[in-house]
Amino acid sequence: MLDLHGDPIALTAALVDIPSESRHETRIADEIEAALREQAVGFEVIRNGDAVLARTDLGKPSRVLLAGHTDTVPAADNLPSRLVDGVLHGCGTSDMKSGDAVFLHLAATVADPAHDITLVMYDCEEIEATANGLGRIERELPDWLAADVAILGEPSGGFIEAGCQGTLRVAIGAAGTRAHSARSWLGDNAIHKLGAVLARLNQYRPRSVDIDGCVYREGLSAVRIDGGIAGNVVPDAATVTVNFRFAPDRSVEAAYAHVCEVFDGLDVAIELTDSAAGALPGLTKPAAAALVGAAGGQVRAKYGWTDVARFAALGIPAVNYGPGDPNLAHRADEHVDAWQITAVTDTLRRYLTG
Repeated sequence: MLDLHGDPIALTAALVDIPSESRHETRIADEIEAALREQAVGFEVIRNGDAVLARTDLGKPSRVLLAGHTDTVPAADNLPSRLVDGVLHGCGTSDMKSGDAVFLHLAATVADPAHDITLVMYDCEEIEATANGLGRIERELPDWLAADVAILGEPSGGFIEAGCQGTLRVAIGAAGTRAHSARSWLGDNAIHKLGAVLARLNQYRPRSVDIDGCVYREGLSAVRIDGGIAGNVVPDAATVTVNFRFAPDRSVEAAYAHVCEVFDGLDVAIELTDSAAGALPGLTKPAAAALVGAAGGQVRAKYGWTDVARFAALGIPAVNYGPGDPNLAHRADEHVDAWQITAVTDTLRRYLTG
């Protein structure tokens, strides 16, 4: 059985050594469930698919939710784990078995918390959003996600990464007239029309926004170009896909309106193809402010989108806080510094005990 009372570094290694690629998480869910039922005194424990949930009901004035996903991307010849010179190597060490280990260890060892605690170990975070176990829990067990603050154990280098950016993609299409390239004057080149779109992108100056002391920098980027029929044909259609990463003070609707404004006046069609709202940090709320204090004020904005946005949509301030470098996630040489596991454990213990 997993030892939740032991060193969280060793617990991280034990979790890493359980293969748990997305959609193949039954074994790790079984082991986590058994360990919580045996070792987390005072917790109600339930199962939802391959997600394991546990919570206390001590009548405390606030509730803290600790959420971690148990799946990894496919291993890249980086199992089992290896601890070498204070660095733990292996698939999922950073993203996010180390964060899971910290949460499980604290659930079993914090005897007199200042807050009620909810623990959510969920499945299928690394694949399409429709399979995400946290979304399933929101639909089927919404009362289990009620909290005053939510902490996701995503790797953040030991910093509190608050909120997250929103994201949207648009397909910007240009139409022309097809012709033989030897008689190009008879056609109207759709790819050439995209030059004006790229020029606008080159001239674009993204804004930076300070929210609760976190600076979110926006970005508008071309990420794909499609067009062309054959090597001797002037194309009659071409598309550039543009991704906008926006600060969480904008709604999806406001972000889309901004993108349309950037390309206003061009002879193109703009279609919204994908979007997800960002999450405001909410660090001024008491439970979140106490966490910032426990972490010594080490706070920065989260660049990218994470599941904190799900909690923000429920009106719950949420942060990413875990050991590990997010830049190492999914790499064959993925690893985590063992001292970060210890440091995050100590910070959260201070916070949970008040």
